[in-house]
Amino acid sequence: MFKKILIANRGEIALRIVRTCKEMGIKTVAVYSTADRESLHVRFADEAVCIGPASSAQSYLSIPKIMAAVEITNADAVHPGYGFLAENADFAEVCTEYGIKFIGPTPAQIRKMGDKITAKDTMIKAGVPVVPGSGGLLKDVKSGLKIAKEIGYPVILKATAGGGGKGMRVVWKAEEFEDQWNMARNEAKASFGNDGIYVEKFIEEPRHIEIQVAGDQFGNVCHLSERDCSIQRRHQKLVEESPSPFMDDDLRVRMGEAAIQAGKAINYEGVGTVEFLVDKHREFYFMEMNTRIQVEHTVTEEVIDHDLIKEQIKIAAGIPISGDNYVPTMHAIECRINAEDPFNDFRPSPGHISSFHSSKGHGVRVDTHVYAGYTVPPHYDSMIAKLICRAQTREECIAKMKRALDEFIVEGIKTTVPFHQRLMKDESFIKGDFHTGFLNTFDMGEPPEKK
Repeated sequence: MFKKILIANRGEIALRIVRTCKEMGIKTVAVYSTADRESLHVRFADEAVCIGPASSAQSYLSIPKIMAAVEITNADAVHPGYGFLAENADFAEVCTEYGIKFIGPTPAQIRKMGDKITAKDTMIKAGVPVVPGSGGLLKDVKSGLKIAKEIGYPVILKATAGGGGKGMRVVWKAEEFEDQWNMARNEAKASFGNDGIYVEKFIEEPRHIEIQVAGDQFGNVCHLSERDCSIQRRHQKLVEESPSPFMDDDLRVRMGEAAIQAGKAINYEGVGTVEFLVDKHREFYFMEMNTRIQVEHTVTEEVIDHDLIKEQIKIAAGIPISGDNYVPTMHAIECRINAEDPFNDFRPSPGHISSFHSSKGHGVRVDTHVYAGYTVPPHYDSMIAKLICRAQTREECIAKMKRALDEFIVEGIKTTVPFHQRLMKDESFIKGDFHTGFLNTFDMGEPPEKK
């Protein structure tokens, strides 16, 4: 087992990793930018190293600075968390070259799944259903128009190096294709330095359902059931739950088997997620594989009572997985608490938190790195906490979440708590009748102070 792990990340996920490492008797090293000096992950790690100014490019994305921190602290492993360098094959390769264990998949596995065209080809060969599309990068607008006509509108243009909804455009008719093509390419180039675009059939009103998988160094792969991540805004998830209210036993078996096929196709090592779009007829299509821990891993942990960070570390240390597939016996829902104003188009709301009270009680979990007196920096992702509730049934879980949201108090900045409070009272959400476009017509109403 590792003696000291450097956590190449920040915020709640860094603190989450620190906690598991402490329970496993492993020393931890936090890295931080000058903007994160007062974050709790810095306070609770055994050691902390400042790696640069607030800019991510000069701190959390700087491989030389992180490797220098590894060297001066004598860490023997690196946990990348999610985001930043978590799916950067070059970083994983550098770690390997220096004899440092990268807690995650191999560079080759990251590359296979990191490029969406390569990932799609790999899944086709593995027999995993994929969305009809170009099967490769588009050479020009003319070839794109031809394929779009063949598979039928609407279609969606996607950046091959994309993520977080960037470089994606839905095209409803041929007359719009060229304009949307140019916008998708420009955004992809600006966001990823790669303007490669491919086209797929756009699945209307889909569910976004993902399967958690784990694979060890001995070729074993298992799944840990599903999460429904369909409540999202501009392709950014806001609420996740397990099990999915849309799932039935047959679909769970079929999707679980497909996810295992996907993992075995690349000899996957680590904890990862296979993401699918599921249409209203319960036909599912591979979308992408995230070769890292997810923000919403907590939902799975709550329904199967299993520490996924610990599982990651054990796999990296060469310990075999059990090989058992899991089926949820409880229900869990996660609400992402972001520093955003839901009454002002979810505009970011960084600043000083004057008062902070997190929810407590049976079946309530809060993962956060903030506290009263903490200043939310404007430089990073706006998520400040994850509120997770667990209960015997979905109905009980929603009731618990309503209570927990009422107790969750953050003053000094705007947060998404009011959005979640309204969502938990929405009849369609309560019935489980929603899809990825659900929030396009969701009415937030007036802010409380305007009533």
